[in-house]
Amino acid sequence: MAYTSVIPVRRLDRAVKYVMNKEKTTAVSLQDALDYAANRDKTEQSCFESSYACTLETAFADMRQTKEQWHKPGGVQGYHLVQSFAAGEVTPELAHQIAKELADRVLGGRYEYVIGTHLNTGHIHSHIVWNSVSCVDGKKYRSNYKSYVTEIRAVSDELCQKYKLSVIDTENSNHVAKPYAEWLAEKNGQPTWRTAIRQDVDEAIQQSLTWRQFLNALDRKGYEVRMGRKYPVLRPPGKERFVRFKTLGKRYTPEAIQTRILYPQDYRPYVKNSPAVQHSRLRSEKKPRRKLTGLRALYYRYLYELGALSRKPSRSSYAVRQDAYKLDQRIRQMEFLSRNNIDTLTQLETHRQAKLGEIIQLTAERKTTLYKTNPDSPRIQQVNTALKQLRQEERLCRKIAEHSLEVQQHLTEARRDRAEQQQREQEHERDRRPNIDLTL
Repeated sequence: MAYTSVIPVRRLDRAVKYVMNKEKTTAVSLQDALDYAANRDKTEQSCFESSYACTLETAFADMRQTKEQWHKPGGVQGYHLVQSFAAGEVTPELAHQIAKELADRVLGGRYEYVIGTHLNTGHIHSHIVWNSVSCVDGKKYRSNYKSYVTEIRAVSDELCQKYKLSVIDTENSNHVAKPYAEWLAEKNGQPTWRTAIRQDVDEAIQQSLTWRQFLNALDRKGYEVRMGRKYPVLRPPGKERFVRFKTLGKRYTPEAIQTRILYPQDYRPYVKNSPAVQHSRLRSEKKPRRKLTGLRALYYRYLYELGALSRKPSRSSYAVRQDAYKLDQRIRQMEFLSRNNIDTLTQLETHRQAKLGEIIQLTAERKTTLYKTNPDSPRIQQVNTALKQLRQEERLCRKIAEHSLEVQQHLTEARRDRAEQQQREQEHERDRRPNIDLTL
């Protein structure tokens, strides 16, 4: 399986600033994209770099010269394609070979390009950056959604089938393309934010005998439904954007829902043989004997709401359930905080700065000593491995600092949603009571 995305590149500045930022994956300029694709710290091996009609070292200059030759220096400067594979599915060599074949078939030998296959994450991925102006006839490359689906995505899927790899299947969602993270989560049996919506819809169906009752049940859950349009939509509580019913799956179109209400015996859960939630104790070197505070207390409460701890609430709020597909990520973050005894953002930043210092030291050793004086030394691989671990830990610190704000917000929304739902249920129950006049 390969997930692909194409990003237009418009600006030619900020190159140095971008190159120094190792965490960027989307370039803002053609020079940035070229430097990123050929970043040795990302590839770690020079054998996973390729180019066509230009050289890696002078790719940007070559592409700029092509633009000047055909008098087309303006507009979109180039395109940056990312092709990502599922963890463990391909070798770096195969991923790079597929990227080369994809570039050759899509571009047809008319556009200069560079390819870099990166090994710095759990998912091997290739970056393809090509010039927007053809070096053959000066025509500009045109990119839109139709060309992406019919050309890039189709060729990528064909190459995956050629090499016996899996392909993203969107048939069950009426051919609506899914984000890669959502597709992967559903493939691994993990919940997603759409799963939370489906669960609420399933519950509303079971509570209803008519379509009107179904809509009222969703309303009590905090959903907004709009039916007077070509594609009926609903909006979960706390969300800004509406979601089309049909994107939830064939069993969640208005027609299918009405059928399920009329014929409840035909109902089958959305997820077949869905695995039971496994409750586990967070791993730590020593069982904490004091009351948790700060970040650890925040994450503990959040995992409790998600149902990852042994005492889970009867029904978690949508504000929390929408983040359920990130459960593994949140557990890793909590384990990291417990392992390093980090409770405050200040402690977290101090830890991150220490890792940054080690990264700078090892990078300098590799660049100034090993690459220049002893390029065949086994120490290079040791340094690469250490740098990979340090960058992951430094990135985890930044993610925790960022996500802790989201976690706090979601917990606040969860408390608010429970209070609002309780109030709606009380009002609904009060409205159902008959108004009996006992006066004679």
